[in-house]
Amino acid sequence: MLSDLRDDAKGPLAVLPPDERARAARLAAGVLRNIGRADRVLGPHLRRAPPTGIHNILRLALVEVFVDGAAPHGAVHSAVALARMEKGGEAFTGLVNAVLRKGVALAPDAWAALAAQKLPAWLRKPLVAEHGGAVVQAIEAAHGAGAPLDITPRRGSDPAGALNATILPTGSLRLPHPGQISRLPGYAEGQWWVQDAATALAVPALAPQPGDRVLDLCAAPGGKTLQLADAGARVVAVDISDKRLIRLHENLARTGLAAEVVTADALTWGGAPATFDAVLLDAPCTATGTIRRHPDLPFVKDGSELHSLIPLQAALIDRALWHLRPGGRLVYCTCSLLHAEGEAQIEAALHRHPGLRVDASALALPGVDPAWIGANGLRLRPDYWPDRGGMDGFFIAALRAA
Repeated sequence: MLSDLRDDAKGPLAVLPPDERARAARLAAGVLRNIGRADRVLGPHLRRAPPTGIHNILRLALVEVFVDGAAPHGAVHSAVALARMEKGGEAFTGLVNAVLRKGVALAPDAWAALAAQKLPAWLRKPLVAEHGGAVVQAIEAAHGAGAPLDITPRRGSDPAGALNATILPTGSLRLPHPGQISRLPGYAEGQWWVQDAATALAVPALAPQPGDRVLDLCAAPGGKTLQLADAGARVVAVDISDKRLIRLHENLARTGLAAEVVTADALTWGGAPATFDAVLLDAPCTATGTIRRHPDLPFVKDGSELHSLIPLQAALIDRALWHLRPGGRLVYCTCSLLHAEGEAQIEAALHRHPGLRVDASALALPGVDPAWIGANGLRLRPDYWPDRGGMDGFFIAALRAA
């Protein structure tokens, strides 16, 4: 994933200073979000597609100009220099120069008017069937716009002013251009942590009370664990990946919050049933709700993983219910746009567990539009809040055990 490349201390970007590394990652993401637009501009000026490396250099130069605001002549000059560095690229420097001089002459308004990058067919087809073409186009536009930084403040802290942040209707704080996160006011003091506004609604739906014994299944990277601990719950956070739990350990230390962190398979962990007041299950999924943050996802996934994810999600729901005391609360959530990983999973769980019921009242949260709540849960989409910068795609179901 692009984020892994950016954060890899030994990766190809590691040799760059932090500012240049951030710019390289930003430009790479910009190309992924705008490949369709770039190719529409380049197409009339290319008799045939050039080698992939040269083609990507052409795309990059257009994104530098029309998305990143670079001077056209500088972007063209840099593209020619990059072409020379490609194996056999010297033969294409004339083409790169000629094509880009025509391409960068496009009016900025004409670039903006081009259709947003389309989702791949394996994802677009079911979304059109579920929501209609107009909604999917709006989702694609939201993906193309990227994502601001959202943070969750600790209870009792008020960092909005120091951060110059916008307070969202649900209480999350939003920073459109944050810069280096670790240098922001309140970070070192543990006043807040990074968490998308949509994801941050899962814990309020669970409504943990001080002293509640709460199980956080598939907990990494741990934003919801921090919310639970901040609410005064006694939290056990379980995840199968030691590597993914590193950030949770770091954030617990930074914030001074407490949780028992366990590396284990959520399907088998636990010695006795019915020992928790509440369970939060953020199940593994296709992560299609995070495309605005991870624009490479449509290019590296083909939907084939759904065949294994659907039964895994169902098994995790059953295991989560095994942990609940009678009358206990379960929140199931996924960062997926697909009903198969959300509403359909809840429908199937209700059939498997006759005493289980949906607690729709738990989803009537501050800032949540009632129209977003369906029969089986809260469906959040990237095209919501378009004037505020959108949100991740996310599904939340609140359930009560028998």
